[in-house]
Amino acid sequence: MKYKEAVDVLETIAELYPSRFEISKKKAMILIPQLEKMDYKGVMDNLSNYVAEKPFPPTIAEIASYPTEKNNHLEKVEQWKQEAKQVSPETKKKFQQQLQELAKEKSHDPKH
Repeated sequence: MKYKEAVDVLETIAELYPSRFEISKKKAMILIPQLEKMDYKGVMDNLSNYVAEKPFPPTIAEIASYPTEKNNHLEKVEQWKQEAKQVSPETKKKFQQQLQELAKEKSHDPKH
């Protein structure tokens, strides 16, 4: 979330709870950096749901919503599959033979 959006969240809470939530410079200095780590839309949705149920102002933890991190694992697996398709059958066979030889060597290795 951007700085202006974080300020908007605090101002919205102050408007929704006028006699119970005041924004001081000190409070803003502490809360804004925490809000900036969050997802604006998610926080506002959570605030909207919170207001419908609670008569007291929320803590930041009660309305927190963090952006989801992208999972690149499936994309990497798909990329590897595409790359594997481009490897010639001869190269695959040679690699498989070398892998089998290595496994055979390691199975007879007294260190293991």
